[in-house]
Amino acid sequence: MAARTSPFAAHQPLGLRERKKLKTRIAIRRATYRLIAERGYEATTIEQIAQAAEVSPSTVVRYFPAKEDIVLTDEYDPVIEAALRARPAGEEPLRSLRAVITRAAADLLEHEPDEVRQRARLLVEVPAVRARMTETMAETSQLLSRVLADRTGRAADDLEVRVFTAAVMGALREVLLHWAERDQRDDPIALIDRAFDTLSGGPSL
Repeated sequence: MAARTSPFAAHQPLGLRERKKLKTRIAIRRATYRLIAERGYEATTIEQIAQAAEVSPSTVVRYFPAKEDIVLTDEYDPVIEAALRARPAGEEPLRSLRAVITRAAADLLEHEPDEVRQRARLLVEVPAVRARMTETMAETSQLLSRVLADRTGRAADDLEVRVFTAAVMGALREVLLHWAERDQRDDPIALIDRAFDTLSGGPSL
């Protein structure tokens, strides 16, 4: 199956080696989602994933150290970083993050809707996936902190920047869990908008 190309993710041309690595990562992820849908999360093994993706188990582990990483990892962090750095100079950080994250979420829902929905179900059903999501979001928060520190002239470990990006990522975590717990009935983009409105002014009284 050919990889679905995201206009947002394809923000810069990749070399041959990078394209091969991306193709392998996508193949492993798709095989994993397919097997989990058929057999369940716990019953799906690294060996089964490797066979379905036509790679070795060691290759799976090299790309994804844990099964939770296969479910949660995507290609969007570098894209979000580049898009955030490209926002207008002097723009409010919350406005910049809102624009970039909303666009990334819309792009992901358009090009990988089944994976997004399955990932959300697993966050509710599998504690290990939910725990790992907290770790991966912390890593993304650190990435965003570095970018915003550069944009605002602050130090990379500036407390206010760290608190701000952690608050944004925590809000996005709650959006995803809220959406999943309500059987994905709501519009996730509308939920993201509500979350940023809340970050901007607090809950309405």
